[in-house]
Amino acid sequence: MTFLSDPPRYDASRTYAWNYDHAPDPIPCPVPVVPGEWSFCSLPAASPLGIAAGPLLNGRWCLYYAGLGFDVLTYKTVRSGRRDCYSPPNLQPVDCEVLTGSPAFVHATGDMRGSWAVSFGMPSAAPDTWRRDIEWTRNHLAADKILSVSVVGTVQDGWTMDDLANDYALCARWALESGADCIETNFSCPNVTTCDGQLYQHARHSRLVAQTVRAAIGKTPYIIKIGHAVIDEAIESLLDAVGDVADALAMTNSIASMVMRDEELMFDGQQRGICGAAIRDESIRQVKRFANVIEAKQLSTQLIGVGGIETAADVQCYLDAGAHACQLATAPMLEPMVGLKIRQQMAHAVA
Repeated sequence: MTFLSDPPRYDASRTYAWNYDHAPDPIPCPVPVVPGEWSFCSLPAASPLGIAAGPLLNGRWCLYYAGLGFDVLTYKTVRSGRRDCYSPPNLQPVDCEVLTGSPAFVHATGDMRGSWAVSFGMPSAAPDTWRRDIEWTRNHLAADKILSVSVVGTVQDGWTMDDLANDYALCARWALESGADCIETNFSCPNVTTCDGQLYQHARHSRLVAQTVRAAIGKTPYIIKIGHAVIDEAIESLLDAVGDVADALAMTNSIASMVMRDEELMFDGQQRGICGAAIRDESIRQVKRFANVIEAKQLSTQLIGVGGIETAADVQCYLDAGAHACQLATAPMLEPMVGLKIRQQMAHAVA
């Protein structure tokens, strides 16, 4: 099977708004069959391959990647009100090897070396816009594709945690009514400073939000996206809090670090999430840590591996660690054909 050498992709040199408005058209191409039986939160799937929320700015981006070998499409995080994207750079290449969360900062580079600092700030179109678009997306997406929608609550002055939980639930209900097959709540974004950005680090609050969302969506498959977690006690506490509420946890959103350029800190000295190859090994270890606790506690919670996946071998490493499915973001943004290549590698591995 031959692949396009220069397919359309997210243009990091342009603004988020420009990329939102210039989604590429689907590319007709054969899609290799992945041997085996696969599922995503108990929904049948043709492969374990999905796209994380980052690259899928709207429905047209969802359809683009659906035709390129991805079976679970996660619509980029939406809110109960419009939110602008942070100013560029939104995708800053960085020079770093394997991240574990300990370095205080990484160095910015002028060229992509496998990893970048992500600085979008969870932008969102207005609810009327994204609700119509999700309905359009589900109507145009093939029936055997799974549409997951990522939602987040938006903290307001004077709000309690109950208010935040209700805002998460409102977005989840709207997404479900618009046609979402699954709901993902974003409990981790290192690029924002409000409590919603690191909700997964607070077990009691996570449970409150998760239970409120579950009440709003009924038996719809429910995923919680979390960030970097290494302390056994924190992992156990989070699973005790949400393991009986959510169907799955998606990890790792990113590993936070400050970014240094020319001896000065970028992004006003604030941390940004590092994504790409640098977090792959640590993300696989995190899946294994969670899988061990899930087994010990006899939970049914599934795991979705995210972070630095580029090849079928990477997918297999996540599956061996205990993931039930995998989601990609950085690799398909850089090389949109990567899903087709992974499918071909997986087919050849059992031929």
